[in-house]
Amino acid sequence: MSSKNYIIPTEDLTLTDKSDFKRKALAAGILRCYQLKIAPWDPSEIPSRTPNQLSMRDVYDYLVGGSWPSGLDVREFQPIADAGAALDQWNTPALAAIGTEYSVFQAIPVPAIGLRATKLVVWYKVLVDSIPLPVSRLVFRKTAAAGSIMAQFDLEQLAAGQRLDGYLSEPQIWDPNLPYAINVMARIVAGVSRIVPGNFVFEPAGSTNI
Repeated sequence: MSSKNYIIPTEDLTLTDKSDFKRKALAAGILRCYQLKIAPWDPSEIPSRTPNQLSMRDVYDYLVGGSWPSGLDVREFQPIADAGAALDQWNTPALAAIGTEYSVFQAIPVPAIGLRATKLVVWYKVLVDSIPLPVSRLVFRKTAAAGSIMAQFDLEQLAAGQRLDGYLSEPQIWDPNLPYAINVMARIVAGVSRIVPGNFVFEPAGSTNI
């Protein structure tokens, strides 16, 4: 299957564009939850153009109408609770070697995060809150900390902008019961750096505040 891996700088987008990116990320997560039966579903809740076959367009239009699936909670990723990170912050370890990958999770240098059976995550943007730009690449991996690459994004173009943030050309989905990693490649030698990936965490309704 083809894929599109590039960053769209936030300053190049309108408010409508940004809302559209977020809505598409939500729709992708809801659709995947539906496919994996992560929450109980009423097939009539989200109208489908094709009987018994829900599509991204179906879910997107459902969200545009202001609706939300009754069986799902959505929240943002919590580094301590969800990844076992040392702090509830988006910090890398110190970037000691140029061209080396480091995790955006501070707990250990390059951890692989295993998700619970009822949790799914969609990543849709990235914010670099460190100047000058300390990293050159954002890498999503699966099965192990140095496992196969799901997608990788060149962050160099952000260095020329006024804002060090951008949206992913395609949202990255983490399924339950698989280990994943988000790494960045050091562009300069630097201390702890803040790399904040925008995300949505999906869980069965009632799970978020437990």
